[in-house]
Amino acid sequence: MAGDSAAKIKAYAVPAVLFSLSMLYQLVLLPRAFPPSHYDVLGLKTYCSMEEVKEAYENLESKWNSGLEVPTTTEFIKIRYAYELLTNPIWKRNYDVFGINEQDHVLEKLSQQYAGEKFSNIALPLLRTVASDTGDDAFNVITSKEFQSMFQDSKPWLLQVYSSGSNQPAQFANSWKRIAALLNGIANIGMVELGEVQVAAYLSERKPMGRFFFRNGLPSVVAFPSGCKTSDCLIRFEGELSVDAVTDWFAMAVLNLPRIFYYSKESLGPRFLAKSSPHKVKVIFFSKTGERATPAIRQAARDYWNYATFAFVLWGEEEFSVWWNTFGVESAPAVVFLKDPGLKPLVYHGSVNDSWFLDVLEQNKQQELPQLRSLTSEELGCDARGYSRAGRDTLTWYCAILAGRLGPELDSMRETMRRVQETLSKSSELKAASEDEHSITAAIALKSKRLTLSWLDGETQKNYCFFYLNIESSYETCGPRRVPTDVPRLFIIRYERNATEDTFKVDKKAKSIWEFHQQEVDPAAQLSVTYNGSVEVSQIIQWMSNIIEDGDSRKLPFYRVKTPELVPEDAEPFWSRGPQGLLSKSMGTKQKIQRTIIQIYDYLGDPRIGPALLLGALMSFGSIWLMRTQQNRSVQSSQLSQADNDDKLKPRERLRERNATKCNLPPSITDFEPKDSYQMPLSDSD
Repeated sequence: MAGDSAAKIKAYAVPAVLFSLSMLYQLVLLPRAFPPSHYDVLGLKTYCSMEEVKEAYENLESKWNSGLEVPTTTEFIKIRYAYELLTNPIWKRNYDVFGINEQDHVLEKLSQQYAGEKFSNIALPLLRTVASDTGDDAFNVITSKEFQSMFQDSKPWLLQVYSSGSNQPAQFANSWKRIAALLNGIANIGMVELGEVQVAAYLSERKPMGRFFFRNGLPSVVAFPSGCKTSDCLIRFEGELSVDAVTDWFAMAVLNLPRIFYYSKESLGPRFLAKSSPHKVKVIFFSKTGERATPAIRQAARDYWNYATFAFVLWGEEEFSVWWNTFGVESAPAVVFLKDPGLKPLVYHGSVNDSWFLDVLEQNKQQELPQLRSLTSEELGCDARGYSRAGRDTLTWYCAILAGRLGPELDSMRETMRRVQETLSKSSELKAASEDEHSITAAIALKSKRLTLSWLDGETQKNYCFFYLNIESSYETCGPRRVPTDVPRLFIIRYERNATEDTFKVDKKAKSIWEFHQQEVDPAAQLSVTYNGSVEVSQIIQWMSNIIEDGDSRKLPFYRVKTPELVPEDAEPFWSRGPQGLLSKSMGTKQKIQRTIIQIYDYLGDPRIGPALLLGALMSFGSIWLMRTQQNRSVQSSQLSQADNDDKLKPRERLRERNATKCNLPPSITDFEPKDSYQMPLSDSD
């Protein structure tokens, strides 16, 4: 019997568990998900009119005044709260449509405050009305008609859903103005009042039963990224409502902007200056407040990522001597631009205006002596596949390149080339410093943008460097460091384009198998010359002028070849992978877990779960009972048929046993007489 009971319990375990879960859900979880509404407190139907609410409250009040019923303090507070909530048209609309009841904390507070007192001593009204000021044009209140056409702009949108009769949006008004000012020109800012029911419902979340709600109450902040025009791609803000939190969330999750970190005097050198790329301009902000970088500065950091790196420093008066001796900063706020090695920092004191900063950054995005990179080769006019800086009509132009490995030798020669560039840019100083009139040729070429001066990282761009410095000692300049001393070298490249070939469009045909191995050449012809003179500025200028004069006056061979590609020196920035790439794996996993928990919690409030569990329990119980009954019947029928077969087979088996017994008996000497037997005569005897 014990074995049969255990088998039955095991067989019906699933329906028993489902039945238990359905009872738990119906009796415990569901009542918590659907507590009594304020209409139930007044004994009214849901969504009844304000006149019915007032009539119900007056009936209760008349009973209290007559002494027929005396409510407790808690009962009176609940009834009075429901009356004030449902007789305010804005609060009633918010409660009926979106389930918003933001002042429910008043119930517990007043119950504790007036505990043990008569209900007549409670100060009325219980709720205070606060109207938010939405007359400011910066808020840009959006109606249903405007909402349909607001996505024509390519800028992202940041919207606040609010209620004119809510307290929290009124408290958040000043912060919202500050957010709108920080995002001015970067994103569109708007507000949607709950009275625009269609738009507010479109921006809200939905419960499993289809009811609209705002999970974190009001105000609710949502964003539409650039190109997003439906609610399927909108992003909701779920953090604390503050200027810094909302702005940082919008900058990272919507605008896809990087963060700019703060550094101390101890960490600025090893963690920022040492790790920044040598070809980038360093931009350092000194701040007194320690506020996060504005979205405009972060957008500039993303747009100018190939040219500059950014850092923040919190200013302290006790560190004045450090920053003054290092960068020449005497107060904050200030902005410092660090360009070429050995060059004096460029310092701007005072508050930073976004438009002013973008203009200054555009002017100082390049180093004084720009680096030749894959990104800047066409911009500098040092690309055989491109054109001169002077324009497409210029057929002959020049590029003077200083190549070498990063180190003090290259820094010293870069400083010399900066002085060469500065001297050439000032024609008056050139005339005074140079006795040779032919040196003016280089200055004219630089001014007309036919000449460009730049430097090249010979270690990173080793193929490019070896291609032009094809000499025996080029390993001292190009490739990995093999010798203790580096030798930077200067060479100039003459580019020439064929005017007739540029104007004539050649139809590209598929290469045959015999032409496939042939390498395409660059459209511009190239001739390079290496400088072997001293490091005197005047001699370098004289040499460049002679090269330019010779290249412009003589008919040189039109030699074209395939130039090695310049290697990209920077890895792909982490924010280029999209908003998901901005978060770490642990943070992403944490958010996924939180969202899953929230979804489960939402579905726990679905009243269809309890009946579904009960139906599953009944169906599983019935299917298991039916299967067990069929199994028992089949077992019993098989046993009966087996017994009948046994009874029919018993006589036959007995006969077989007897025959087998007879056949298997051993022969005896008395059974038959052998053929060769004879009767033995007996002897006579007395």
